[in-house]
Amino acid sequence: MSKKVLLISGSQSDEIFVKTAIDLFEEWKISYDYKVFSAHRNLKELTKFIEELPSNEYCVIIAVAGLSAALPGVIASLTNLPVVGVPRDVGPLNGIDALLSMVQMPSGVPVATMGIGSSGMKNAAYFAKRLTEGEKDGR
Repeated sequence: MSKKVLLISGSQSDEIFVKTAIDLFEEWKISYDYKVFSAHRNLKELTKFIEELPSNEYCVIIAVAGLSAALPGVIASLTNLPVVGVPRDVGPLNGIDALLSMVQMPSGVPVATMGIGSSGMKNAAYFAKRLTEGEKDGR
């Protein structure tokens, strides 16, 4: 059985954005869990959740964030699992601020980063598919 993908977003309002990946995972029959934790408002709960993840249950964490993009960095600092950050296309800079925050993580806090917006979310799903099944999408 393949390992699952863990999707985490910073707020409930991100769910419509995350649904892009969820729809693909359901089509591909890839197991996933989706959680909402803010790195700013729920740091203690997020930390406890990540530190208590069952070993070998997940192969990758996809973290959706806008503006400061703290979520992917915080998660990457708490786990050895691969973390993929997907910047939301929100705020006055339409996601550029989130993208720059993700690609400038300090040494030792690796966050793989996808493009801004729904195409980035789709690419994160394709990336996770390759990790869970070890197969290419035929392109």
